[in-house]
Amino acid sequence: MKKKITSSEAETFLKVCGSQQLIHMFDILPDILFWIKNQHSQIMYANQSFCEHIGVSTPEQAIGVTDFDFAPPHLARQFVQDDQRVMAGNNVDDRLEMNITSQGTLSWFTTSKRPLYNDQGGIIGSYGTSRHLEKTSLAFTGMQALKTPVEYIRSHFMKDICVVELAAIAHLSVSALERRFKKYLHKTPKQFINEIRLEHARKLLVETTLPVALVANESGFSDPSYFTRQFSRLFGVKPSEFRRSYQA
Repeated sequence: MKKKITSSEAETFLKVCGSQQLIHMFDILPDILFWIKNQHSQIMYANQSFCEHIGVSTPEQAIGVTDFDFAPPHLARQFVQDDQRVMAGNNVDDRLEMNITSQGTLSWFTTSKRPLYNDQGGIIGSYGTSRHLEKTSLAFTGMQALKTPVEYIRSHFMKDICVVELAAIAHLSVSALERRFKKYLHKTPKQFINEIRLEHARKLLVETTLPVALVANESGFSDPSYFTRQFSRLFGVKPSEFRRSYQA
């Protein structure tokens, strides 16, 4: 059990990284969640939008908490693993991901993360921003433009879905559909389908004891080996290792 972090310790931490005067500007951006974490993925600063997102009133109440204190376990583990990869020098840029809202529902967010350095160039934590798409008018317009194919994918991801079929459902040509996905979601329809399937698989690995091969099949993957490769590519760990680390 790590000791509780005090406001004074958090302020000292922020002074070391020289960001105290700048971070408060994120309080005037109501559609953006902003946070700073230490090397243990504990919150050291959060803007007001982030506080509302996790259900606290003030930044002081957020100090010292981790994703496990407010997010479902399988999402929290992914966020913390992301932090570790970022602190190893890997940036996250505008990644589309599902997150839990303050109302307890899953919704779409775009997230970016960076390592946090001290004056000597050592990595002492991470920071990031996340934007709730439905609170951003431009992004929401884009999501509306893809509402029909996205809803179809989320309802039928366990079956074979070809891009031609998806384009017909959306009353678009294949090229027009692919342009919309690239413009608004920064990925192809096939990539989006794959990520929806993998997110479902990750949930099954946490919430069930189904064998990995059956998890793959239940998530729309007919080839367990292909599933393992895709899971490892997206989440940085094999399905079996993910399950073991979560159980541990």
